[in-house]
Amino acid sequence: MPAVTTSIPVDARPALAHVNLMVDTFISNSSVEDLRSIVRSMLATGTPNLAASFTAAARTRLRQTNGKPVPNARVLFTRHPSHISPSPQLHETLMRARSLYGAGLGFASLGVLTTIVKASIGLRWEEEGDMADILAEIDADIGQAIQSSKEEIEGGRVNDFTSARDVVTDLRLAINESYSDVQSWGGEFPFERAFCSLDCWKI
Repeated sequence: MPAVTTSIPVDARPALAHVNLMVDTFISNSSVEDLRSIVRSMLATGTPNLAASFTAAARTRLRQTNGKPVPNARVLFTRHPSHISPSPQLHETLMRARSLYGAGLGFASLGVLTTIVKASIGLRWEEEGDMADILAEIDADIGQAIQSSKEEIEGGRVNDFTSARDVVTDLRLAINESYSDVQSWGGEFPFERAFCSLDCWKI
């Protein structure tokens, strides 16, 4: 059975192998859950080089597909007559941010998360409920994205520090504006951990 050459650049380096036709057929027809399980098993039992190659390939792929604009802030939360709720577009946007910071593209994910923080400004919500829960998740996501950004710097993968600083400044301003807004209506500030992480981070 002939092999099919599949070009998968790893951080601009050429692919070192081929994907067998049968394996490619399996990948094309497997469920997402099966593929997730297989990838997790390989990364858990493989060498550190395998994990590094995987994340490098993931970054390359995400850079190729990250041109899609972030949804308009107005569609991230749904306004009902009596309450506000997270929209399907918000969940899709969070998946995008998590993919970015999970692959080591922390600064790109911070830009996405900043848009979400800005979208929450001016909204009001109860202390318990879907909105409070999702905002707590976003707070944790920002912390993870900051850690990913620090690792991006340590790994020497940040080529434009001016742009990186601009991303962080934009997030700080959004977090501060959110704090002032929530204080104005007596709500519970949802981004406390993000606020503290940013306060301690000098870039």
